Amino acid sequence: MRRDFLPLKKLFLAAVIWAGSITTGHGQLLLTIDDALDIAQENSPDIRKSLMELDRYQQMLIAQKASLKSKFSLDLAPLSYNKNRRFDNRLSQWYTNEALSTSGTFRVDQPLLWTDGVVSLINTFGWQDNKSELENTQNKNKAFSNDLYLQISQPIFTYNTRKMALKRIEHDYENANISYALQRLNTERLITEQFYRVYMSQSNLAINKEELANAQQSYDIIKNKVEADLAAKDELFQAELNLATARSTVEDGLASLENAKDLLKQTLGLPLIEEITVMTEIDIKPIDINMEQAIRHGLDSRLELRQREIESEDLAFAMVETKALNEFKGNVSLSFGLMGDNKEFGKIYDNPTQNPRVAVTFSVPLFDWGEKKARIKAQKVAQSINRLNYQEDKIAIELNIRQEWRELEKLRTQIKIAEQNVTNAQLTYDLNLTRYREGDITGMEMNQFQTQLSGKKTAYTQSLIDYKIRLLNLKILSLYDFEKKTAIVPLKDYTDKN
Repeated sequence: MRRDFLPLKKLFLAAVIWAGSITTGHGQLLLTIDDALDIAQENSPDIRKSLMELDRYQQMLIAQKASLKSKFSLDLAPLSYNKNRRFDNRLSQWYTNEALSTSGTFRVDQPLLWTDGVVSLINTFGWQDNKSELENTQNKNKAFSNDLYLQISQPIFTYNTRKMALKRIEHDYENANISYALQRLNTERLITEQFYRVYMSQSNLAINKEELANAQQSYDIIKNKVEADLAAKDELFQAELNLATARSTVEDGLASLENAKDLLKQTLGLPLIEEITVMTEIDIKPIDINMEQAIRHGLDSRLELRQREIESEDLAFAMVETKALNEFKGNVSLSFGLMGDNKEFGKIYDNPTQNPRVAVTFSVPLFDWGEKKARIKAQKVAQSINRLNYQEDKIAIELNIRQEWRELEKLRTQIKIAEQNVTNAQLTYDLNLTRYREGDITGMEMNQFQTQLSGKKTAYTQSLIDYKIRLLNLKILSLYDFEKKTAIVPLKDYTDKN
């Protein structure tokens, strides 16, 4: 019958948790650890800020890739009029010029990622009415014109700025992804610690209330004895003191519980006025953890090491830029097109003119007073520091995993001892309660047994919580879940969502 009842009990418990977890407003919000983590993913201020930073870099990457596509532009000059008195140096004469014109330029620019050059197709169409007067002789020109040409501009003897800029934005985006994933893991650790802190406060409060009930029972027993002249009054005074102390302990426990709840609500992003209660079952199952496997997986998967690698690549880019200071570099510009003009629009290209152009320019540095050499040395030092940090991070990862593994092994033994201590303390308390009723021990001695029982229960609960938190720490350090025997991929959830 008991086995048949268990599924119904679990179903009822699940229904209670579900109903409590959706209660809002002034009702009581019942939280499990999974509920708390789900709420944190949506409401946690730290995760929301990290996600916003990730979205910002994503938009910057989209913008950078868009900048590599063809750009279309149109510049218009609907009306231009001027009348000037000018001096012709060639003829050494003054003349008057009056011009009315309108024009527009359409161009397509295509950046070349792999060469850092630009290919442009440019077309300028216009109309002008130009008049010039020289010594009472007037010349006029009223015509349409069109200038169409293809232009190529290519830097030479220097690094590819476009390719480097794109790679840096990709690094920033990947780094933001890693920061977001690490923030989620850190939030999971923080939520778990605060959740169990609330749970521990609730457990302590329950123990304190049990201690108060026992103190009340002891007080009633000794009061009846004193009234029947079976015990001295000083025993009653001691029982009253024990009862007052138990009540004070309960009040302290209530304050500690509320403070722990407020911290948890702040981290979850919940209103502080929200009433919450946590619920969990701490079921410790011995887990055989291979330390070498944990270290190997941590060194292969830890995102902080990838951040160091990104930093190393960015420092390499910075070295390229540093070496390019005051460098010898050049630029090649080629263009070829057709120019046509005519009074009639349809005859613009009846007699076209070719206008090819080739230009090669160089920038030759002469002397920089050792600036470039010093900056290169400084950049090499920065790269050496990065390599040292990378090695230190690897050592720290292995060291932390080793420490957590040892703590877990130690806690497994301590949990067994703490459980046995609770059993022994309970038996001792029950035995001495009978002796107390019979008057064989004093109230002060009975209070010591009660304090011992409460302490052992608290120590047992704390050891279970410590094991859970240490196991989570090892999961985060190694990025491997030893309970489920699966690898942790922190970036997977966000990648799948996007």
